[in-house]
Amino acid sequence: MHKYPAIHNAMWPGLVGKGGPGAEPPIDLETMLDNTAKAEVNGVKFDGVDLFLFDPHVSIDSTADDIKKLADSIGRRHLVVGSLVAPVWPPTGGGSAMGSDDERKAFVTQVRKACEIAKMLNATGIRKYGVIRIDSAASPAEWAKDPAGNTKKIAETFRQAADVAESFGERLAAEGEICWGGMHSVKRNVELLEQVGRPETVGFQADMAHTLLFTMGYNAPDDRILPENFDWSDSKTLDEGLRKMTDALRPWTIDFHVAQNDATVKGSGSHDKTGRHCQPLDPNGKLDIVKHAGFWLRDGNGHVTRRFQHICWDGCMFPNEVMGQQKTWNEILGVMAKVRDAHGWD
Repeated sequence: MHKYPAIHNAMWPGLVGKGGPGAEPPIDLETMLDNTAKAEVNGVKFDGVDLFLFDPHVSIDSTADDIKKLADSIGRRHLVVGSLVAPVWPPTGGGSAMGSDDERKAFVTQVRKACEIAKMLNATGIRKYGVIRIDSAASPAEWAKDPAGNTKKIAETFRQAADVAESFGERLAAEGEICWGGMHSVKRNVELLEQVGRPETVGFQADMAHTLLFTMGYNAPDDRILPENFDWSDSKTLDEGLRKMTDALRPWTIDFHVAQNDATVKGSGSHDKTGRHCQPLDPNGKLDIVKHAGFWLRDGNGHVTRRFQHICWDGCMFPNEVMGQQKTWNEILGVMAKVRDAHGWD
């Protein structure tokens, strides 16, 4: 078994798509941490967690004392902290990266606050690696009203956020999804990152569930990679499509989420439609997780890139009943360990 990369579990599935009318209640952070810490497969355990900086998990306005208590809570479970999600969206105190001056200022303010929390976590010793996760906080429909102009605005906002991140020694990873304007296809993500032009500070966060939908052209039909009415039993064409996608985005990728997807979209609560995260052993899952993770973790010549100090499981919008079963986390940990065994290092 390889030692690296570290294996993390995301805490935000306890919040994303939860709460609000018609949605299940949130799952508190302590419960998410307990389920993560209890998971074990053949002597392997999770090494750490990635956090969403939003109530009721971690307030974006946390004090040093709050962060010390958080670090103690995580540390006593023999876990560490990796990447942090900045709450850059309007409902969470942020604003559209292509919006008004005030909205864009709010976006950058949330990035600054996230970096301040990262600095406090680093000072406790609980965090030694990871990035700050962002996106455009805008819809494809709004973006489409002025594609060139809006991409230019997003890029400028990201550059302002990059200035802040650099002052803290942090990097920003923009997670492309079909629900984020200007980041809803492979082509649009590459265009945006090239316009930002700060590869040392602003990169891409790849999620296997979300990026699979890029190949199908959701919200960007002209940018689809797989043919229409694709036959999912055609593994050769699927692999070719995924390689085309990963070849384009891998050079920008600085943070990586292992996930499964059944090639459908799903929304829950206030979260707009996005890639349907499935359990790792879901028979409807379209990805060979271990093999296709290698498309991201290895370069075009098949060599392990060693670009990530950790990899993270993302299972957003799993039903609470599923998330309450220890079996769920053991199965997730098991497939994560297989990914590391296949594409890790010592």
